[in-house]
Amino acid sequence: MSSAPAYTPRHGAVYPSLAGTTVLITGGGSGIGEEIVRSFARQGARTAFIDIIEEPSRALVAEMRAEGHEVVFERADLTDIEATRGAIERIRAAIGPIAVLINNAAHDERASIDDVTPEFWDSRQAVNLKHQFFCAQAVYKDMVARGAGSIVNIGSFAYVAGVENLTPYLAAKSGVIGLTRGLARELGVHGIRVNCVMPGFVMTKRQLDLWVTPEVEKTIYERQCLKRKIQPADIARVILFFASDESGVCTNQAYVADAGWT
Repeated sequence: MSSAPAYTPRHGAVYPSLAGTTVLITGGGSGIGEEIVRSFARQGARTAFIDIIEEPSRALVAEMRAEGHEVVFERADLTDIEATRGAIERIRAAIGPIAVLINNAAHDERASIDDVTPEFWDSRQAVNLKHQFFCAQAVYKDMVARGAGSIVNIGSFAYVAGVENLTPYLAAKSGVIGLTRGLARELGVHGIRVNCVMPGFVMTKRQLDLWVTPEVEKTIYERQCLKRKIQPADIARVILFFASDESGVCTNQAYVADAGWT
């Protein structure tokens, strides 16, 4: 993509409704999640995140606190539902009832059809889908009590594009759409909005280290309508909108942010 014109995004919008709001993000220690944490903290939200990785997560907390922002980290394996519930209880005790949930954590491990075992299949559903429901279950009553809330589930454009050797991941991410629609219908009566954001090929460190070759860059350039790389901040900005009051009548939706690939 070296032939793509340079593009430097301007500063993002400020959402007054997020200031002082309690926000919980899963998988906030790296990748897109790391930028989501930064973005909410810089909006003045009381921000907490769960991740399994310790050192990068603690470094992010230190970075944000050095900027004067309130950020809390709890370590938990999100595939362990009881451990996740415990982490959420500790976060609630630290920052108060949860008003916004960002179900971000995921893992796009590749495997061909012959390499997929029942155990691998179940592990992919657990890390990419199952915890989203149980995190919502654990926090929605906080939102009921305040008469409003926002849940943003992170899906992926990949299941629409049909990326190779990702079938269990694609199955889980398509399931995020069904989860979003089910929760939106069930929780809407309480003023809780539930939406899904489906990122495109985002240039996280993991993607750059593992998958972004010159050939892949060429494919991205050819297929995206916008001829530039998608950065984590691009996705975080979309999520901020769906979390804020500016999207007050938006629910039961799946928004694709893939620079026009699909």
